[in-house]
Amino acid sequence: MSEVAEGHVHLIVTSPPYPMIAMWDELFCKADPKIEEYWRNLESTGNDANVRQIYDAMHENLAKVWTETYRVLCDGGIACINVGDATRSINGKFQLFPNHSRITEICEKIGFTTLPYILWKKPTNKPAYKGKGAFLGSGFLPPNAYVTLDCEFILIFRKGGLRKFQPKDANRYESAFTKKQRDEWFSQIWNLKGTRQAADDLQRRTAAYPEEIVDRLIRMFSVKGEIVLDPFLGSGTTVKVAIKNERSSIGYENDNDLLSLITQKISIDAGNVEIIKR
Repeated sequence: MSEVAEGHVHLIVTSPPYPMIAMWDELFCKADPKIEEYWRNLESTGNDANVRQIYDAMHENLAKVWTETYRVLCDGGIACINVGDATRSINGKFQLFPNHSRITEICEKIGFTTLPYILWKKPTNKPAYKGKGAFLGSGFLPPNAYVTLDCEFILIFRKGGLRKFQPKDANRYESAFTKKQRDEWFSQIWNLKGTRQAADDLQRRTAAYPEEIVDRLIRMFSVKGEIVLDPFLGSGTTVKVAIKNERSSIGYENDNDLLSLITQKISIDAGNVEIIKR
């Protein structure tokens, strides 16, 4: 993100591609040829060691973004990263890939301070039976069933110490939330209905989280007039919600096919918007 100066951004709100989720495999392979090579080796040899290599390499690529995120944030700036863990059967073995813990480990090594995270519980993901929902197992007989993944993580990190403001800062006071909002937003479990997943792969990949999540995070961790950045912009939700909340915003997206979706989403609310194509 060379266009953004060091310490220029006040808040990061983003949802990256999730490592070891099948629909993101092609993107990671394009980003790093060695990941594609690891997949080929796995297919030809069946060596479980390649699974770990793939997982590690995917997070190594995301780590480049988290490093830039740290650079562009101001002192006291907050990064909010929505990510889900992954479950997958490879070589006949079902396992969990704990993306949230790997990202936390990487961000702490970069220099971030980890703050309490939010669990986004999706009410639509209900355990069910015989393929009619999220249940994975053999009916009602122990012990070979698996716990349903019905939560995603909103990881929260701070760069440096607490933000400092001038006494009676007008924008900060105008950005205040109500007691009801504070009590609901700053609880650890959020029960919010997820965005409906369409059949089209492009739409599925850009329906990471509803606008309500972005709206809360922007209001919780920034004040009016500040800059919100999303390094994985997708369809443009973060920019749209930032504009609605009187914040400036910056977004990065490397999939040109999403440009029309982005412009369509932000055009209703956009004021001064500039799109730069590399």
